[in-house]
Amino acid sequence: MSGFTKLTPPRAGSAIRFEAGRPVVPDEPVIPFIRGDGTGVDIWPATQRVLDAAVQAAYGARRRIHWFKIYAGDEACQVYGDLQYLPEDTLNAVRQYGIAIKGPLTTPVGGGIRSLNVTLRQLFDLYCCVRPCRYYPGTPSPHRRPEDLDVVVYRENTEDIYIGVEWAADDPVGQELLRHLNETVIPANSKLGNRQLRPGSGLGIKPVSKVGTQRHVRRAIRHALGLEGRKRHVTLVHKGNIMKFTEGAFRDWGYELATTEFRAVCVTERESWVLDNLAGDPQLSVENNARAIDPGYDNLTPAKQQAVCEEVRAILDSIGESHGQDRWRRMVMVDDRIADSVFQQLQTRPGEYSVLVTLNLNGDYISDAAAAIVGGLGMAPGANIGDDAAIFEATHGTAPKHAGLDRINPGSLILSGQMMLEFLGWHEAATLIHHGIGQAIANRCVTYDLARMMEPPVEPPLKCSEFAEAIIRHFPQH
Repeated sequence: MSGFTKLTPPRAGSAIRFEAGRPVVPDEPVIPFIRGDGTGVDIWPATQRVLDAAVQAAYGARRRIHWFKIYAGDEACQVYGDLQYLPEDTLNAVRQYGIAIKGPLTTPVGGGIRSLNVTLRQLFDLYCCVRPCRYYPGTPSPHRRPEDLDVVVYRENTEDIYIGVEWAADDPVGQELLRHLNETVIPANSKLGNRQLRPGSGLGIKPVSKVGTQRHVRRAIRHALGLEGRKRHVTLVHKGNIMKFTEGAFRDWGYELATTEFRAVCVTERESWVLDNLAGDPQLSVENNARAIDPGYDNLTPAKQQAVCEEVRAILDSIGESHGQDRWRRMVMVDDRIADSVFQQLQTRPGEYSVLVTLNLNGDYISDAAAAIVGGLGMAPGANIGDDAAIFEATHGTAPKHAGLDRINPGSLILSGQMMLEFLGWHEAATLIHHGIGQAIANRCVTYDLARMMEPPVEPPLKCSEFAEAIIRHFPQH
C-alpha cells in the first residue's frame, strides 16, 4: 500500500478514511506530521507532547495516535535534494492516511515555486480553510473587550484570485490576452462602456463557481447547526456591490443553498424581518410589512413596490407556517455583509458575528484581523478541510531568527491540534487542551510574546517546551 521511497510508516495503527466527506476514525490512527521550517523545530515537539498527553489522559490505553514523519519545505530539500520542497512521498502519505498536521513552511517570495500551503490545498481540494478566533481570558490584546469576539472564519480555499492564474506585465501571452480583451471582449459588452485595460499591465483571473461556493457554504451551515442560540448565525461576506458576477454570485449562491437544501433549518435575515413583523401584529397587511422591511418603500416606483410586496407574500406563503410564530429563532440565521463593513464591525460590534463565510482573499485578511483582536497569530489555529482529506496547520510564519531557541509560542499549532481532535470526534481530549491552555494563560504561564504584553510583564517567560508542560499541568482533573 505504501510505495514510499524514503519514508517508513509506523508498523502499528490504521489509516483514517472518509465517507461522504466525514472521517471514519480508528482507535489508533496513523497521522502524518510535517515538522515545518524555522520554529517548527520547537513548536512541533511541544504540540506532539500536548496532543499525546491529552489523548492518554482522556482515553488511557483505549486510543492512541501513531505519528508518521513526512517532509515538506526546507527539510524536504535536505532529505530529497534541492528544490524538492514537496516530494511525492509526502503527497502519497496524505492521500493514504487522510489527515495530516504541519508546522509553518518556507516559500520564497516573488518568482520560483508557488506557496506550499496553497499548493497543498489545491492538490487535495481542501476547499474550506477554517479559522476559529476565540479569546482566552488573560491573553493581552489591543482591544478593549476581546472576550466579545468568538467567531469561526470559513474561507474558501481553491478559487478566487489566489488560484494563481496570472501573467506578468512582460509576459507575451498575458499581453496577447490583454489585447484580446481590449479589442474584442470589452467592445462586445455594452455594459463595459469604453473601458480599456492599460497596456503593460499584469493580469490575474478571479474564478468563482457555483459548485465551489455551495460546497463551502454547506460546511459552514453544518458547523452552525452544531451551535446554540445566537451563535447559530452564518454571515456571507463579500464585495458584491462592486464585483457582481464573482463576489455577488457568491452571495446569491450561498443564499440559494441555504433556502433550498437547508430550508427546514435556515432563515434569512430578510425573511426573519417579515415573520417578526407579522408576529408582532397578526393583522399587518402585506403592503405595510413590505414598508417595514424596506424603509425607502414609499419612494420606490410602483413596479418596485409591487416586487417588494410579492417578496413578502412569497415568504409568508412558503415558510409562514413552518418558520413563523418565532420558530425561526431556533434556526440558523443566514445574512450577508460587505467585506469592508465586517472589518469595522469586528472591532465595534464583535458579538454580532459567529460564522463568517468568505471567498479566498477576503478570508485571508479577515481571519488575520480577527486573530489580532484575540491575541495574534501565535494563538490562531487553522485547518484546511476537503471531502477526502484534511490538513491542520500553524497559521503564522517560520520566524527563522527564533528557530531552535525554545522560546516561540506553540499555541497556534497546539490549538490546530485541538481542532484536529475535534474533527476526529475525540472531544474529551480536545476539551482537556481547551481548558489547559485557558488556565495556563489565566495563571500567567506564557511565552515571551504574551509575557511582554501583560500588565505587569511576566518575568521570566516560559520557554516553548515549558508552555506545553504548563498546558498539561492545567488539564482538568477527572
